[in-house]
Amino acid sequence: MPVTYRPAREPELAPAEKLVVQSINDLTERHGFGPIAASRPPQFQAFSLNDDPDGLWVAEEAGQLLGFAFSWVSGDLWFLAELFVSPAHQGRGIGNELMMRTLQHAEKANVAHKALITFTFNTVSQALYIRHGLIPRLPIYFLKAAREVLLRRAQTAELRCEPLRHAASHLQSLVRIDAETLGISREKHHKFLMNDNATRGFLLYAGGDCVGYAYISSDGHIGPLAVVRPDSAGAAFRTAMNLVLESGSPQISAFLPGTSDAMAIAVAHGMRITFPMVLMSTQEFGNWTQYIPRNPGFM
Repeated sequence: MPVTYRPAREPELAPAEKLVVQSINDLTERHGFGPIAASRPPQFQAFSLNDDPDGLWVAEEAGQLLGFAFSWVSGDLWFLAELFVSPAHQGRGIGNELMMRTLQHAEKANVAHKALITFTFNTVSQALYIRHGLIPRLPIYFLKAAREVLLRRAQTAELRCEPLRHAASHLQSLVRIDAETLGISREKHHKFLMNDNATRGFLLYAGGDCVGYAYISSDGHIGPLAVVRPDSAGAAFRTAMNLVLESGSPQISAFLPGTSDAMAIAVAHGMRITFPMVLMSTQEFGNWTQYIPRNPGFM
C-alpha cells in the first residue's frame, strides 16, 4: 500500500512521540552516545495542535505510523520542532515528503525566517534541510551535572528573582524581552509554560530594572532564559543555577548556544557536554548570546 500523508489528530500524538523517542535513540546509539530520549506526555504538541493544527503531520501505511512532523509559527518565525521517521522505514523518502508538507505551514503563515535545531552528527537530515534553504548557523550543546558537583562551586545569585504570575504586567515584560532578544513575540509559548505544573518561571532584576527571565523545570533543567543586555547573560545563568540548587533537583542541565557566556560558566561549575546540536535557519535571526533555548523542539 502507498504511504499516506495527512494532518495529525490528537489521539496520534502519544504514539507519534514514541516514534520520535525510538528514532532519536536509534540515531544516538549508532553514533556512540547511547539512548538519550525518554517518552513524555505530548503536552506541547497537543497545545500546538490546538493553537495551529497546520503544523502537525503524520505518515502512515496500512494503519501503521511511519513518520511525524511538527512545526510551529510565532510571529515571523517558522520553527520545525520535530521530523522523524521510524528507523525501519528510513530511506524511503518519507522525511522529504513530510518536510514538503510542513513547509506549506511556513508558506501559509508568510514568515520571514525558518529555523530548526538538529543533531550535529545527523548529516542525512542536515542535507535535507540544506536543500530547503536552512543552513547551519550556530552550535548548541546539551550540558548536565550532578547537584553535588555544582554545590561545591556555587556562588551567590547576582540578580533578584520574582516568580512569574498570570498578570498582564508580567506577560508584557516577557513579550518585551523576547522582542529585544529574538525579534519575535512568544506570548503564547509563555502562557503554555506558565500553565505547566512542572515548570517555574522568574523575572530577573538588576536593581529596579527587569533585565530578563528564566524558567526552571522540576527535573533541574534551565531554559528558556533570555536577557536584554549581553552583560547580564552570565549573571542570569548563575542565578538560574542557584534556583535549581534551591529546588533540590538531583541534577542540573541546560541547552547552551556556543556563543553564550553561560558555556564557560557551566563548564567552570562542573557541567559537561553530553551531545552537540546545531541551529539551522534560512537567515540569521535573534541574539543568541542573550538567549538560552529550552530544548530542540520548543526553542
